[in-house]
Formats: sequence, C-alpha cells, structure tokens
Amino acid sequence: MKIALLGYGKMGQIIERFSMERGHEIVLKIGIENLDDFTVENLKKADVAIDFSAPHAAVDNIYKCFEANVPVVVGTTGWYGELQRIKNDCEASNNTLLYGSNFSIGVNIFFHLNKVLAKLMNNYPAYEVQVEEIHHTQKLDAPSGTAMTIAEGIIEEIDSKKEWVNELEGTPISEKLRNDQLLIESLRIENVPGTHTVVYSSEVDDIEIKHTAHSRAGFALGAVVAAEWLQNKKGFYSIADIFNFK
Repeated sequence: MKIALLGYGKMGQIIERFSMERGHEIVLKIGIENLDDFTVENLKKADVAIDFSAPHAAVDNIYKCFEANVPVVVGTTGWYGELQRIKNDCEASNNTLLYGSNFSIGVNIFFHLNKVLAKLMNNYPAYEVQVEEIHHTQKLDAPSGTAMTIAEGIIEEIDSKKEWVNELEGTPISEKLRNDQLLIESLRIENVPGTHTVVYSSEVDDIEIKHTAHSRAGFALGAVVAAEWLQNKKGFYSIADIFNFK
C-alpha cells in the first residue's frame, strides 16, 4: 500500500518503520513543520491514511481524507464527541474510516475480558468498581480513549453504573461521586506508554485486571494491520470489527 502519515511524532515514526518492514510505501508524512503539504492533491497519492496527530486536528484531517476519497485509520483520541456526525458523513459520502481508542492486540483482548468480567460482577453488588489509567506526560487528553472504552464496557454490563466521571491527578472532582457513577482516575508520569487497571473492591478482597504496555510498538503495529484490513472496504468501522471474540 501507499500510506499517508498524518502526525509524524513518535508514533508516526514507529508506524513508518512497521509499514516499511511489511512492504508498504510512505508517500506523505505530515507534521507541524510541513502543514502546507497537507493538501487533497497530495493525499490522493495514497491508498490509505493513518492519523496519529492531536485531538484538535483529527476532525479536520478526517474530512480532508473524505474530500480526497482516501480511507483513513484514526488512532487519535479526544474527538469522540463528533463521532456520530462523522459516521453519518462518512456513510453519506461513501467514504471509509476505521477508528479505535487503542490498536494494540493485547488491549483489544483486554477490552473483551473487561466486559466478560463486568457481566459476571454484575451479580455481586458488594464489589465497587473503578478504572485507573497512567500515561506519559505528553498525552494531551484525559481520560485516555482506552480508559473510556473500558469504562463504557463496564457500564454496558453493570446495571448500577450509568456514567463515568474522570479525576485527573491534581484536579480532584468537585462533587462527591454518586453510586451510579464510575470513577476513572488519570495519572500522568514520565515515560509511561500506557497502563490501564480495573479494580473491583469489597470489604474482604479486591479483584484486579491490568494491561501494561511496554512501548508504543503494539499500538503502531496494530494501526498498520488495521490499514491492511481496510483495503477494498467502504464504510465506518471500529477496531473491534477486526477481532472476532467468541
């Protein structure tokens, strides 16, 4: 494939390496220093675009890909408030998009395990649940998209939880947590690629599941695999569509 990289920071550079190792060609690399090269004409040189830019740029990048009629894989998070509008526009214009809060194979297994455990724990109300996420200090959004996906999986399965609430370290939530709210605690620590933990606590014990990323490599490889999967497809997809968990 011919790939356009939208966002050429640390993630973009690792995606470039995996893409080339898998026999693909990078025909466009867009970073802060060359935004003038980000044109519809240049995008059309690519078979697919992979976006790991920034929350404030993701939506405009997506629409430029739609204008160029180039499929786009979006690993950027922090824009999901626009998700339904973009889904509608993608389908109406016969374009192609695949998004995910996390492209790691291990994390997507964790997402599935999280829902299975939550469904089981719904029968045991003595346990209170919360989510914790730790990321590097350069991560701009909180909570992480991965933590939101985990929280939404819990809310789908546990009847007592209706919404999540985020507490970023150093900025505690202003109101006391209600029983129907699920807490996501966010911490920012230097050089942490990403750790996500779900804890069920009771007076007598805790049950905990955790995913720890050792590097960004798993996210990058997953994004390239997603771009390969997207070939010859039209429509709006999430990373979950790639996996077939029973």
